[in-house]
Amino acid sequence: MAKRRLRTGPTAALPAKPSQAELLRIVRLADPGARAEGDDIVASDVRVCAPVEADAALTGGELEKVWAVRVAAEGPLPLDFFDRYLAEGLAFRLKGLAVCRAEVSDPADDQESGPAVILPVRPGAEELSPLLEQDEDDEFTFTAGDIRAAIVPQKGQPPSVQELLPFATELTAIELRGDDPAKLGALALELAEALNGLAVDRWRFRFDAAEDLVPPEREGREEPEGRQDTEEGAGESPADGSEEGGESEEAPGATPA
Repeated sequence: MAKRRLRTGPTAALPAKPSQAELLRIVRLADPGARAEGDDIVASDVRVCAPVEADAALTGGELEKVWAVRVAAEGPLPLDFFDRYLAEGLAFRLKGLAVCRAEVSDPADDQESGPAVILPVRPGAEELSPLLEQDEDDEFTFTAGDIRAAIVPQKGQPPSVQELLPFATELTAIELRGDDPAKLGALALELAEALNGLAVDRWRFRFDAAEDLVPPEREGREEPEGRQDTEEGAGESPADGSEEGGESEEAPGATPA
């Protein structure tokens, strides 16, 4: 069977081929308006391409079998790096790896980011006091045990929280950081319930259970060792213009699904 060259773009490299229904279910966590179009899925100014089987070289040999799901920007993105976030969020939930700018990463290894609660208005300290303790030196910083929280403006308009926009001119995010994903998820859901907000993960996918933030088990996963470069791979960072449909190079190693 002739090999097809995989055009670049943020890519989820998966160990098994997902069904379109499963992909659509997950993409709708990031954009409830996503829909199927032929074999692809169309979300806000991005196209999630149908899975194609790719060479193991796409992930530098990290996965023995690879199904590549490329995310292609088709217009101005609603949120910076939205195409990359989609690829990483898909990879996280489907036990895969993310490939961007020929760099392979395991989204489950990212310990520097965390979930957030998106709100239509900035909450006052009195609204937060039942769940968070305000820092004495910074009115925008809070703690809850070993969890750190910060109130910041939400840049862009994540499609996952569009239902808040009729009530807000500028969205606010309570960013949570800590070492225990389940604890972070539980607090995010508590805050969302108390403040009429929406809980989202680091990629701005909505979630309904704290366990959704716990990395799924994947055979061969080891302790984080940083990112790995590959000589050839799929993936372009939105920072270099992919949100405007920038030029794509090609990477070898894909066969038709």
